[in-house]
Amino acid sequence: MSKLKLNFATSEYDHFNDLTNGRVTAQGIDLNVMLYEVEEIFFRMALHRDFDMSEMSFAKFVAQISGDRPDIIGLPVFPSRVFRLSNIYVHKKAGIKSPADLKGKRVGTPEWAQTASVYTRGWLTDQVGIKLSQIDWHQAGVDQPGRVEKVKLKLPKGVKVTPVPDKSLSEMLASGELDAAFSAHAPHSFLQGHPNVRRMFPNYREVEAEYYKKTKVFPIMHVIAIKKAILEENPWAAANLMTAFEAARANSLARVLEITASRMPIPWLTYEGEEKMKLLGDDYFPYGLEDNRVTLEAFLKWTYEQGIAQKHLKPEDLFPAVVRGRFRI
Repeated sequence: MSKLKLNFATSEYDHFNDLTNGRVTAQGIDLNVMLYEVEEIFFRMALHRDFDMSEMSFAKFVAQISGDRPDIIGLPVFPSRVFRLSNIYVHKKAGIKSPADLKGKRVGTPEWAQTASVYTRGWLTDQVGIKLSQIDWHQAGVDQPGRVEKVKLKLPKGVKVTPVPDKSLSEMLASGELDAAFSAHAPHSFLQGHPNVRRMFPNYREVEAEYYKKTKVFPIMHVIAIKKAILEENPWAAANLMTAFEAARANSLARVLEITASRMPIPWLTYEGEEKMKLLGDDYFPYGLEDNRVTLEAFLKWTYEQGIAQKHLKPEDLFPAVVRGRFRI
């Protein structure tokens, strides 16, 4: 019996490496792995369906599967998870001393449907208490002009997002044309040490840890998307892929906690891993639906409230039934 051939596009992650380099295999499947930067993958998959399976922006994925006849479905495998209060950059003279000061300000975003900004806006509404309509929103590329939205939006009543096609968030933040920007990528002006640009939370690690303790939301940035037609013809493939992704992740987490040798070039890495377990639990980078239900439900609520999803989805709507749970022996 010949193996199912799948073209798989992803960026490089240690918790994927054993699968992408062939040390771990998915039974019955021949993966043709292609490594790209995430922006290229999202552009090609979201707009052109260039791959059989790929890493995908979680917000764009939700936007597309909330339509009438989605042609993709997900696996509860999450390549990237990042807390997103570190991604708020402000102009030093904008008078932003606390989160409440963002009310009424001019705030930039690379795309309204950027996953990182969905989480930050969710924090803004649910934790800070600022309505989306109380911000003057602007959309532009982080460092390069011309970035555009990749999914259809239905913005909430009273919310306006002004596209700025000829400028970047970085230059507008540095010049004072924007008071703040929410961006997964640090703006070039911040990285270059521009005197007018700073993080709103220099101590973002402590702030984000407190956010997690309060909400139990560990933000999911990316998900694995696969063409529905493939699983309709090969329904067994979803579980086999899930098993392989889980095995590669387990190997990676073991490397983090191994103290015999430094598997990654980070001093005290084992200590850092142990500290994360104290905060997030023994399985501190979980895949699967149930272990991520709180985060999934919060994100699906926000994508609907923010006009990205066409309807309010449930976590069960995202994944095939066979990978929503796990078998036990």
